[in-house]
Amino acid sequence: MSKIQKTDEEWRAQLTPEQFQVARKKGTEPAFTGEHWDNHEKGMYRCVCCGTELFDADTKFDSGTGWPSFYAPVNPQNVRVEEDTTHGMRRVEVLCAKCDAHLGHVFPDGPRPTGQRFCMNSAALGFEKKG
Repeated sequence: MSKIQKTDEEWRAQLTPEQFQVARKKGTEPAFTGEHWDNHEKGMYRCVCCGTELFDADTKFDSGTGWPSFYAPVNPQNVRVEEDTTHGMRRVEVLCAKCDAHLGHVFPDGPRPTGQRFCMNSAALGFEKKG
């Protein structure tokens, strides 16, 4: 997968201020405020920066956290993870493998079949409705 690299100015021209803050500067939207946390439609969640397919709505579940949560990416190669020790915590950050957008974090407390909870920011996701 070839990487997409742009300057901050190029990303700012493409994204809303909230999308830029979350996806490019590793921000977090407040819980229960994002456009996708309570979306129950069928479709595909894509990276808001580059359009890479990230999560199928069929893997979305209500985690009670106020952020869109999924138990698995549509393709493990479309995301990458790295350790995040900011804010005095040890977490696993989830990024888009193609453009390095910050998507959210993954936790080991999700449902079957994976036991994982990919807790994502709505601002980092675009949604393409099926049908």
